[in-house]
Amino acid sequence: MLDEFFLIHYLNSMSKDPSCYIVSYRDPKDGAIVSLKVKSISDSTLGLSFIALSGFIFDSSAILVNPEEEAMKKKFENIKTLHLSIYSIISIAEMGLETPRLAFKNDKSNLFVLPQSPNPE
Repeated sequence: MLDEFFLIHYLNSMSKDPSCYIVSYRDPKDGAIVSLKVKSISDSTLGLSFIALSGFIFDSSAILVNPEEEAMKKKFENIKTLHLSIYSIISIAEMGLETPRLAFKNDKSNLFVLPQSPNPE
C-alpha cells in the first residue's frame, strides 16, 4: 500500500509544479516534535515501516536569524537522507516551494513577525 502511494506520488511529482513537504515527527531522542521542510520523500531501503527524507530546505533568505532553524540547519548539514519510522511521523504536508506571505494592499512597512511561544511570561 505504501509502495503504491509513493509510486503514484512520484509520478505526480514529475510535473512542472515544484513542491516541497513539511514533515512533522516525534524525535526519538528527546520526544520533541520536529518539523522539517524537504524536497523528496521516498520509500526507505531499511524496510516497510520506514520512509526516507532528503533534500532538506532551510530558509536562508530571512532578514532575522531564527535560532531554532539555525540549530536544525547545523544538525542536518551533513545528513544526506533521514530514515524515519512511519510510527514517529505525525503529519506530512505538500506545498509549493514559495509560499505566499501575508500582504496588505497599501502596506508600506517591511515587518517580519516572529512566532510567539504558546506560554508568554
